[in-house]
Order: sequence, then C-alpha cells, then structure tokens
Amino acid sequence: MIHPTAIVHPAAKIGEGVEIGPYSIVGEHVTIGAGTVLLAHVVVNGHTTIGEDCEIHPFASIGASSQDRKAREEVAYTRIGNRTVLREYCSIHRATGEGNETRVGDDCLLLAYTHVAHNCIVGNHVTMSNLAQLAGQVVVEDFAGIGGMVGVHQGVRIGAYSFVGGMTKLVRDLPPFFLVEGNPARVEGLNLVGLRRRGFSNDVLRDLKKVYETIYRSERTLSQAIETLSADATSAEVQRILGFISSASERGIMK
Repeated sequence: MIHPTAIVHPAAKIGEGVEIGPYSIVGEHVTIGAGTVLLAHVVVNGHTTIGEDCEIHPFASIGASSQDRKAREEVAYTRIGNRTVLREYCSIHRATGEGNETRVGDDCLLLAYTHVAHNCIVGNHVTMSNLAQLAGQVVVEDFAGIGGMVGVHQGVRIGAYSFVGGMTKLVRDLPPFFLVEGNPARVEGLNLVGLRRRGFSNDVLRDLKKVYETIYRSERTLSQAIETLSADATSAEVQRILGFISSASERGIMK
C-alpha cells in the first residue's frame, strides 16, 4: 500500500505488505522488508536496508549523508533490523568510508528526536529515550538502555544490559550491567531494575555486585581490579565484564 502522495523510486525494493504513508520519500537504493510501515513524511535514502515488521513514525530520516567532515561520495550503508520502532523525528545517518555501515539491530525502540550518527553500531533490544544522541562510531550492545537527553561522545562503547540515566554526558566506555548518570558521569551501581526485568538470578546479581565494589568502590587501580576479578571469574556475566574492559577502547573505561 503506497499512498498516492508518496514518492518511491521504481528501483527501490519493497517487500510484501509494506505500507508507505503520505508524503514519504523512498530512494533508489533502498530495500524495505515485508510488513514494515512508514506512517507519513518519512524519508529513506542512500544505500539503506530496513528489515521486516518495522514501524517508522512521521518525519523520521534514515540513510541521510553523514555529518562527518571526512565523508565523501563513497558508497556506505545504513541497516535497520527487524521489528524495530523509530518514533517521530528520529534520524539515522549512513556511515563514513567506502563499504562501511551504520547499523541498528532487531527489536529496538528509538523514541522521538533520537539520533544515531555515522558508523554507529546499535545492538538488539536497545531502547533510546527522547532526545538521546549518539555521536559517530558509538557501539551500543544488546539490551542496553539510554535515558532521555543523553549525549554520548564519539567512539564510546556502552555495554550490554547497562543503563545511562537521563541527561548524562557520557565520554568513556560503560561496562555491561552497570548504571551511570550525571554530568560528569558516575557509575552508581548495577542496573538492577533492568537486570531483574531480564530474569537475572539473585546469585548472578551478587556476583555482579562484587565486581562493582571491586572496580568502583575499592582503592584498586583498574588493572589491579581486573587481576583480582580474573582469579575468581566463574560466571559468564563476570567474564563478559572482564572481556569488555580488556578489549580495545578508544575512550577508556569509566572509573
């Protein structure tokens, strides 16, 4: 179902059951999966792929050129997963660099006025509240939550199951399972509400609390904390934190 006021390039690939609402624009190199709905005034351009059963609200913009000064006329991509909802005025820009991509995963919810800049990688089941902004090359892992009016510095990583409280300025990497808020940002503890909603057991929560206390409430340096935790890292969740901290970081870890 394509509204007569919509403009859809004849070369665009439109899946079965797609609805394209009034005054929407779909460009030449766009693929839209089955069952996806563009409600009205939605612009999708560039080399963009949108998955199945997504819902895109008015005035969203997907696949626009990067705001990066280094961007040229290279072929770069934007990819949206399945069952993701993009609310009003959400903007997701294509990547900088030939063959690179900006990606948002499956089952995400990006609320009004959220922004995902060039080369960001957003995992599955991620929620971004109103006015949350990701600068370029940010990585957000699965099941993370980002509160309203959050600003994330370019190159920052946000770990799985973590939460960034509203109006936080995040300039360093946030390991999985933790909650950060404030300006300057401060790790306040575990993302207990989110972890309980996801069914983490009390035993796992106790293990994660020990990790939090070792890293953020002891006199140890970060390397000393890693050494202490590595000696007794039995659970998959603790190992996940250690892997995150030990992997390459552009901005460094919240400490």
